[in-house]
Amino acid sequence: MRVSVSWLREYVDLPADLPVGDLEQALVDLGIEVESIVDLRATVTGPLVVGEVLQIEELTGFKKPIRFCRVDVGAANGTGEPQEIVCGARNFAPGDKVVVILPGGVLPGNFAIGARKTYGRNSHGMICSAQELGLGDDHSGIIVLPEDVKAQPGDDARPIVGLDDVVVEMEITPDRGYALSVRGIARELSHALGVPFRDPADAPATGGTTEPAYPVEVRDTVGCDRFAARMVGGVDPTVSTPGWMRQRLTAAGVRSISLPVDITNYLMLELGQPMHAFDADRIAGPLVVRRAEPGEKLTTLDGVSRALAPEDMVICDAGLPNALAGEDAGVPISLAAVMGGETSEVLASTTNVLFEAAHWDPAMVGRTARRHKLFSEAAKRWERGVDPALPLVALEKAVRLLTDLAGGTAGAEVLDLDHVRPLPPVTLPVDLPSRRIGVSYPADRVVELLEQVGCAVTRGGDRLGEDPGTVGVADGGAGEVLTVTPPSWRPDLTDPADLVEEVVRLDGYDRVPSVLPTARPGRGLTPQQQRRRAVARSLAERGWIEVLAQPFVAPELADQLGLPADDPRRPAVRVANPLSEEEPLLRTTLLGPLLGIVRRNVGRGQRDVAIYEIGTVFHPRPGVGAPPAMGVDRRPTDEEFAAADAVVPAQPRHVAVAVCGEIEPAGWWGAGRAAGWADAVEAGRAVLDAAGIPAGRVTVRAGERAPWHPGRCAELLVDDAVVGHAGELHPAVVAALELPRRTSVMELDLDALPVAPLVSGPAISTFPPALIDVALVVDAAVPAADVQRALVEGAGALLENVRLFDVYASEQLGAGRKSLAYKLTFRAPDRTLAGEEAVAARDAAVALAAQRFGATLRGA
Repeated sequence: MRVSVSWLREYVDLPADLPVGDLEQALVDLGIEVESIVDLRATVTGPLVVGEVLQIEELTGFKKPIRFCRVDVGAANGTGEPQEIVCGARNFAPGDKVVVILPGGVLPGNFAIGARKTYGRNSHGMICSAQELGLGDDHSGIIVLPEDVKAQPGDDARPIVGLDDVVVEMEITPDRGYALSVRGIARELSHALGVPFRDPADAPATGGTTEPAYPVEVRDTVGCDRFAARMVGGVDPTVSTPGWMRQRLTAAGVRSISLPVDITNYLMLELGQPMHAFDADRIAGPLVVRRAEPGEKLTTLDGVSRALAPEDMVICDAGLPNALAGEDAGVPISLAAVMGGETSEVLASTTNVLFEAAHWDPAMVGRTARRHKLFSEAAKRWERGVDPALPLVALEKAVRLLTDLAGGTAGAEVLDLDHVRPLPPVTLPVDLPSRRIGVSYPADRVVELLEQVGCAVTRGGDRLGEDPGTVGVADGGAGEVLTVTPPSWRPDLTDPADLVEEVVRLDGYDRVPSVLPTARPGRGLTPQQQRRRAVARSLAERGWIEVLAQPFVAPELADQLGLPADDPRRPAVRVANPLSEEEPLLRTTLLGPLLGIVRRNVGRGQRDVAIYEIGTVFHPRPGVGAPPAMGVDRRPTDEEFAAADAVVPAQPRHVAVAVCGEIEPAGWWGAGRAAGWADAVEAGRAVLDAAGIPAGRVTVRAGERAPWHPGRCAELLVDDAVVGHAGELHPAVVAALELPRRTSVMELDLDALPVAPLVSGPAISTFPPALIDVALVVDAAVPAADVQRALVEGAGALLENVRLFDVYASEQLGAGRKSLAYKLTFRAPDRTLAGEEAVAARDAAVALAAQRFGATLRGA
């Protein structure tokens, strides 16, 4: 929200000498984030003057039109002679008054202006556009001052174009839609500075009449609970927007379009009430306000044809036949509360204007804006909440402005279809702010602050006919009770906690002491937290990079991953109000978002990727019903919490990795190594080891599960229970997700792992080890992990470590045979091993492998 201080001064008596810093601090103390405060007088330095164009010479022979101008700048150039300036704009003519910056001036962006030769002529200065002066984004032409401007050549142009003002830009939180207006900000400043406030909405307005201004039917009073309209006929279409209005719109970042449209934008900024202006001559019949039908389309004012959804509210022209929605439903001509349509927009020839001011459902508007990616200024206000009492006031002001500026006749008929429900009162224990904040707020102070907000406050005994001192007995000893009715412009005040926030906000956050809570002793990390940290640290130490993906996925992800129809990962929870309509589901596996990060990195040139994520997945619980209603005045009971927890989706915590490209880079030291399924399997082993699961309880065996390659997928088991899978992705999945070949992944359910008991650290032997290599020839189908397990069991307690370091296959070994080479490390804790002891342990290990798998020593 951007607004000029001069506009604010119309409705709040700001001190004339108020420093910019004090203004910013006042807004910050109210909880309004100030993005910037810009003194426009300091943005352009040097001589910025009014000039009158005397002559224009068209220069030819260049790629674009160039004009050599002689401009009268009075005595501002020191000589009184016409200033020679080269300009490329074509929206001005001799006799027009323009804004000129002379040599020595500096434009925003530290752009210094001097005299230079260009296009074969000497140019002394610049004729300025709004963009060059930092007044807006319009660079289509230079600023041509209106004919009613009384300034003479050489006069300072700053007051004329609005560069003598201060502009405040604020970030308004979603719960304070009222602050997206001059009215709201002025009211807030009156509270902060203790100065009078004049409400621009406190003005007489013509009420609804028996005869409507235009026939309108509202078919959905939930989506639109108030619709008002009024007609102005015989408007002079040639009248342009006055300079004072254009300046305020420009300072607010709104582009001037035409007088009727500018009036609606001006009042939206002033009052906070979005409006729309229709060309009444381009509407064929009555208006119908309804939900859109599937298949309907609308071309909005930005020229985009939009497919409408059944939740969208539209304003339709019933004079146009519509086969999709019925004969009397009409054709959509406006996307309600978001943007108008091309077929009824106000044109340069419009003489009859129909003003509309309505009140729309905030949730509907928010979802419509996100669905169409159309975040208009009107939609921003509607989704935050707009005062439903404003439509008639806004109409009165719009009609008066248009008739005063462009003539015409205001219709006496006023349409007002009002189905607005008043805001319900909120019961507030008068001592609740003191109890919640830790600051003493007397009852009179609480009432005073709430009335400043605009609330109607009734004190307990007066309301109930009881002695105020006895009311607290029924309220748990809370003392006096207030009945607070929020004003129409504060739909965010729905709970006692909201009123407490208003009390502390207006009384001053600086009065709230900063006290750190005392930490409870003896509470460290839970076993689950320790496990997650250990797993993350283990993967990071092995070179994997942690990422944090969004938990939202597209409905087609299950098909892209090749999940079977009966796979439990297919049913997913749909978010009621998703951030993106393309990704409305919560993930049931970490792999989808993780692989999306892989694709994005590869697409940006990062071919070698090794990433991991630890996060929750979401599995729906169909048929569990709705959660119990719980307030915020107390902690839920164990029964309420258990009932609510039974409704929310199951959320086990998983860990997943994804790898592609080279896992070991090539260099002068030799060739690199491409990542493969074995790296994903090894990551799974590392996770189980970091989680405290002994290697003897871990089994890795061949498996089959989507989205892995059926021949390159491993199951990870703990105590014979499957806890995860690892391996190479199926080629169809790789193609569907546009991933590099041989991309490998692992996903493991951390919550499925047993809690590992605390164990003491291993004893470190100081005696030397005995190292023996064995190469065993087995059938090609025998898993290396099974052979390794047999060697461990057969070798006994003297075996300290075993590692597979080579896999070899050739015709010499025979068809369907392979050689597995292991490095065995033997060590005794209390003595140096004799060679015979190590060899005996080696032979016992080989014998068990031979017994189980028919393994033979290679070369024997």
